[in-house]
Amino acid sequence: MSQVEIGITAEPVDNHRCKFVVSQPLHAAGVRRFASADEAKGSPLAEAIFAIPAGGVTEVIVSGNIVTVVKDNPAPWKAVGKAVGAAIRAAAASGAPPVAAKAAPPAGAVDDDALYEQVAKVFDEQVNPMVARHGGRVELIDVQDAVVMLRMGGGCQGCGMADVTLRQGIEGMLSQLVPDVRGIVDITDHTTGSNPYFQASKK
Repeated sequence: MSQVEIGITAEPVDNHRCKFVVSQPLHAAGVRRFASADEAKGSPLAEAIFAIPAGGVTEVIVSGNIVTVVKDNPAPWKAVGKAVGAAIRAAAASGAPPVAAKAAPPAGAVDDDALYEQVAKVFDEQVNPMVARHGGRVELIDVQDAVVMLRMGGGCQGCGMADVTLRQGIEGMLSQLVPDVRGIVDITDHTTGSNPYFQASKK
């Protein structure tokens, strides 16, 4: 049986974070986040990505067919991306599960992976259809210690109403639908973008 060629598309978010969209699912059971090589032990895909020489990888998030890689070095994604692609292909072709099932979190601990999944669903089904009417989109970047990190794009980036949208719309929706979320951090650079609000306003 011939090996099916795996397609991988790299979508850099910025110099430190890149999303790799794979043509086949790598992890069906929700979201797995790995914040260190130690946490990656037992999950061949994450182990291989953390082991990339001079990759500077600090976090790997696997959800369905998307692998998000975070690094702290200045090397362009073109250089690191090839090694990430090779690691994804090797893990997918090995026949073993690329990502191990997650152990249950200790009692009382906040499970960021579960929150990430719930927040991603709210963004897909409710937040983005809402902001799309204004030509914007909101991207879920990460959930750390129950704090949601997001980036605004399209018409939301640099928009003077972005803070209102964020505080009233999204925060209200999340507090209702995902009550475990403790807060929101907007990491958008609102001074750049195709129509940045701050440059447009003459004071």
